[in-house]
Amino acid sequence: MLAIFYTMYFMRSVLLPIVLAVLLSCLFRPIVRALARIKVPPIISAAVILAALLALIGYGVSSLMAPIASWLEKAPAGFSELQHKLMPLKKSMTQVAQASGEIEKLATPDSPTKTAVEVKRHPLTETLYMRTPEFIAGAVLFFILLYFLLAYDGVFMSKVIKLMPTLSDKKTAVSIAHDIESHGSRYLLTITIINTCLGLAVGTTVGLLGLRNPTMWGVMVGVLNVVPYLGALTGMICMTIGAVLSFDSLSYALLFPAVYLASGALEGNFITPWVMGRSLTLNPVIILISLTFWGWMWGIVGVILAVPILAALKIFCAHIERMAPIAEFLS
Repeated sequence: MLAIFYTMYFMRSVLLPIVLAVLLSCLFRPIVRALARIKVPPIISAAVILAALLALIGYGVSSLMAPIASWLEKAPAGFSELQHKLMPLKKSMTQVAQASGEIEKLATPDSPTKTAVEVKRHPLTETLYMRTPEFIAGAVLFFILLYFLLAYDGVFMSKVIKLMPTLSDKKTAVSIAHDIESHGSRYLLTITIINTCLGLAVGTTVGLLGLRNPTMWGVMVGVLNVVPYLGALTGMICMTIGAVLSFDSLSYALLFPAVYLASGALEGNFITPWVMGRSLTLNPVIILISLTFWGWMWGIVGVILAVPILAALKIFCAHIERMAPIAEFLS
C-alpha cells in the first residue's frame, strides 16, 4: 500500500493530467454521443469540444488578467491600508496576547534559551520558473488524452468486453460501466452548473453593491466552490480583504463576505442536497479526509480533484455487490 502511495506521489506530474482528462471526458462524452446521433463523427465533435474549451480558457484568462494584475499591483499599498484600518482590532488582540503571556511567565519556570532556526525558501519566481515546463507538459498531455478519450471512447469499452470470459460477465461489465459513466457525468455536470450559478449570483450581487471587478469575484467564487469548506473559507477571506480595501466603512465592507456566506449556506444546505439527491451526496467527514489526503498527495490540483474522485469511487462501489457497504459508508 505504501508503495502505491509513493508511486502516486512521485508520478503526480503524469497521473494528474490523466485523472483530470478521464473526469472531464465523463462530462463531455454525452455531448459527443448526442452529436453522433445526428451523424457528426466523434473525431469532429471531440475536436470542436476541445477547441471550445481552449477558447473558453483563453477568454477567461485574458479577461481576468487585467483585474488580477491591478489588484496585485496595488497589494503593497493595499495591505498597509488594511493594517491601518484593522489597527483598533489589532491593539485589542495585542493586549490580550500580552496578558496571556504574563500569565504564562508566572505559571512556568525559566527555561534555557532556544536557538532560532532559519528556514530558507525558494523565491516565488524561481519556483514558477522550475514548475513552468512541468505545467506545460502536463497541459499538453491532458488535452491530447482528453481528445482521444472523447473521439475513441467506444474502443476502450469494447476491449474490456472482450476480456470478460462469459456472456453474463460481459453484460454485467457493460451495465456497470454505463451506470458509472451516467452517474459520474450527471454529478460533474450538476456541480458545474451549481457552481456557475453561485458565481453568477455572488458576482452580480457584489457588483450591484459597488465592489470593483465583479466578474473576477464571481469566477473566484465558482472555482473555489469546487473545494468544499476550504474553498468557501478561502473565498470569504479574499473577499473580506478586497472589500475592506475598497471601502472606507468597515461595517459596509463586511456586508460582502456576509453575502458570500449567505449564498454559500443556501447552496450547500438546501440547493445542492435537493438537486443531487441522496444517491450522490457524500459524508462530510470523508470529504475532509479526502481533501487532506489528495491535497498532501497532489497539492492544489489534488484538493480540486478530491471530491470528484471520491464521488467516482462511491458510484463504482455502489454497483459492486461486495463493495456496497463502502458506498453506504461514503454517503
